[in-house]
Amino acid sequence: MQHRAGKGSAFCRRYNCVRLVLAEPHDSIDYAIAREKVLKSWKRAWKIELIEASNPDWDDLFDRLNW
Repeated sequence: MQHRAGKGSAFCRRYNCVRLVLAEPHDSIDYAIAREKVLKSWKRAWKIELIEASNPDWDDLFDRLNW
Protein backbone atom coordinates (compact mmCIF):
# COMPACT_ATOMS: atom_id res chain seq x y z
CA MET A 1 0.00 0.00 0.00
CA GLN A 2 2.90 2.37 0.78
CA HIS A 3 4.33 1.96 -2.72
CA ARG A 4 0.99 2.80 -4.32
CA ALA A 5 0.78 5.97 -2.26
CA GLY A 6 4.32 7.03 -3.23
CA LYS A 7 5.65 6.46 0.30
CA GLY A 8 7.59 3.27 -0.39
CA SER A 9 11.30 2.88 -0.94
CA ALA A 10 13.36 5.44 -2.84
CA PHE A 11 13.74 2.90 -5.66
CA CYS A 12 9.97 2.55 -6.02
CA ARG A 13 9.45 6.32 -5.96
CA ARG A 14 12.18 6.89 -8.52
CA TYR A 15 10.94 4.25 -10.97
CA ASN A 16 7.21 4.57 -10.18
CA CYS A 17 6.83 0.95 -9.08
CA VAL A 18 3.18 0.48 -8.20
CA ARG A 19 2.33 -3.09 -9.30
CA LEU A 20 2.81 -6.18 -7.17
CA VAL A 21 3.81 -8.95 -9.59
CA LEU A 22 5.30 -11.54 -7.23
CA ALA A 23 4.30 -12.60 -3.74
CA GLU A 24 5.68 -15.55 -1.81
CA PRO A 25 4.21 -16.75 1.50
CA HIS A 26 6.64 -17.57 4.30
CA ASP A 27 6.16 -19.08 7.75
CA SER A 28 8.17 -16.39 9.49
CA ILE A 29 9.40 -12.89 8.90
CA ASP A 30 12.98 -14.14 9.26
CA TYR A 31 12.55 -16.50 6.29
CA ALA A 32 10.87 -13.76 4.27
CA ILE A 33 13.73 -11.33 4.89
CA ALA A 34 16.32 -14.00 4.05
CA ARG A 35 14.51 -14.80 0.81
CA GLU A 36 14.33 -11.12 -0.13
CA LYS A 37 18.07 -10.77 0.39
CA VAL A 38 18.71 -13.81 -1.82
CA LEU A 39 16.48 -12.45 -4.59
CA LYS A 40 18.22 -9.07 -4.47
CA SER A 41 21.48 -10.78 -5.38
CA TRP A 42 19.95 -12.55 -8.40
CA LYS A 43 20.50 -11.42 -11.97
CA ARG A 44 17.61 -9.52 -13.54
CA ALA A 45 16.93 -12.36 -16.02
CA TRP A 46 16.52 -14.84 -13.16
CA LYS A 47 14.03 -12.53 -11.44
CA ILE A 48 12.04 -12.15 -14.64
CA GLU A 49 11.95 -15.95 -15.08
CA LEU A 50 10.69 -16.33 -11.51
CA ILE A 51 7.90 -13.80 -12.06
CA GLU A 52 6.87 -15.23 -15.41
CA ALA A 53 6.74 -18.77 -14.01
CA SER A 54 3.96 -17.80 -11.60
CA ASN A 55 2.51 -14.67 -13.23
CA PRO A 56 3.17 -14.78 -17.00
CA ASP A 57 0.92 -11.78 -17.73
CA TRP A 58 2.51 -9.65 -15.01
CA ASP A 59 -0.91 -9.02 -13.48
CA ASP A 60 -1.13 -6.79 -10.41
CA LEU A 61 -1.58 -9.21 -7.47
CA PHE A 62 -2.32 -6.59 -4.83
CA ASP A 63 -6.10 -7.05 -4.81
CA ARG A 64 -5.81 -10.85 -4.84
CA LEU A 65 -3.99 -11.00 -1.52
CA ASN A 66 -5.92 -11.32 1.72
CA TRP A 67 -4.27 -8.78 3.96
